[in-house]
Amino acid sequence: MSFEAGEATMWRLVQRYTGQVGYQRGVKSEGLSANPPVIDCSGWTALLLTQAMQAENDAAGREMFGADDMLALQTWSDRIIHEIEIRTGFILEAGEITAASLPRCATIGLKMGAPAWAANHPRPRGITHIVQVVRRPQDDAPFVSEAFGGSSQPGISLAPLAEWLVLEQPRIRAEEMWVVDPFRMAGKMVEGT
Repeated sequence: MSFEAGEATMWRLVQRYTGQVGYQRGVKSEGLSANPPVIDCSGWTALLLTQAMQAENDAAGREMFGADDMLALQTWSDRIIHEIEIRTGFILEAGEITAASLPRCATIGLKMGAPAWAANHPRPRGITHIVQVVRRPQDDAPFVSEAFGGSSQPGISLAPLAEWLVLEQPRIRAEEMWVVDPFRMAGKMVEGT
């Protein structure tokens, strides 16, 4: 199944906000209206996915993605991975993760240490960060889009998927990465129609 409308929507959002929005932990999409605009990793991923899912619903003229599925993404990084996994029954773990095994628009959860702010909320698998694979429409090239606060220029950034995977190999070897496929949530809606 093709999700061209959703993929194009995510790319437009990436083009609009990359390098233009800062990072602030705990701030979701409402932070884009702040001055200066800010967002966190789960807020950014949730925005990309819900906008893509709505675009697919609009393009199909029917509900391919349910409102409950989109609402379930309005949460923290570990919960987004969990919600997509339980709704689709699909997850790749650590050693299974390669450029070839990734879904087209994979959502990737990472365990990035054990920050003090996560201590009061038990996190399945210890996931504390999330990123989204997006596709450039002109050539179908895959990129990783993320909102991150630990870099020299915190905020929304974009990196070629192959380069990002090379940098993240230590995390894959340490079994600190999980991949889900959010667009598989459409399958259950389509099969029932």
